[in-house]
Amino acid sequence: MTTTTRSPLIIGNWKMNASLGGSTVLLQALAHYRPSQACELAVCVPFPYLAQAQEILAGSLVSWGAQDVSDQQQGAYTGEVSAAMLQDFSCKWALVGHSERRQRHAESDQLVADKAVQALSCGVTPVFCVGESDAEHEAGEAHTVVLRQLQPLLDLGADVVRRVVVAYEPVWAIGTGKSATPEQAQAVHAFIRECLRNSGAEEVRVLYGGSVNAANAKSLFAMPDIDGALVGGAALKAEEFLAIAAI
Repeated sequence: MTTTTRSPLIIGNWKMNASLGGSTVLLQALAHYRPSQACELAVCVPFPYLAQAQEILAGSLVSWGAQDVSDQQQGAYTGEVSAAMLQDFSCKWALVGHSERRQRHAESDQLVADKAVQALSCGVTPVFCVGESDAEHEAGEAHTVVLRQLQPLLDLGADVVRRVVVAYEPVWAIGTGKSATPEQAQAVHAFIRECLRNSGAEEVRVLYGGSVNAANAKSLFAMPDIDGALVGGAALKAEEFLAIAAI
């Protein structure tokens, strides 16, 4: 999947989908995952299904995580879920700064970095999401936007940055059926890699997210700075999700 020493990583983001019965079937199918190559596979499920993911995937080669985490340790924060709570369910991952959270919940760049810090404090790896809107893309501002979003994380220093995963998800390609061309994605990934290199954290894995499926994954993964994918809709279909991981 990649010619570098960074190991490939595929993370499925279920978003607000699935049901108790449906997630059981999907998780059971994923629990039988046996990689044909060194590809790490994970799923980020809705909060109510974390216990189920832990039960079904325990002992398998698939790890699990959450789709968000609070920037606070504990207290009067109704509806929030702390990193320590995620740790109780053996979560390995937590998405932070997904574009849907940034847009719908007005999450600031600094808040996203604060969430990453909270996740790391409990041994949970944050998947730090960045990406530009359609208008920003058309205006040629992708690099400017991505750097602005990354900066609060980079300001924390290399020792912190090395412990995260970055996911580039162009907002104009999420759930639209439009995916960035491999060359478009690589250009931004290379820029992110440069930012990481300048911060002493070049080895951080950078995933692509945005309408990834079994048909376009191979060409995306052939790019030198794309280390895997953050998969949305295709992650809800076990056969297709496993097919992406097998590329």
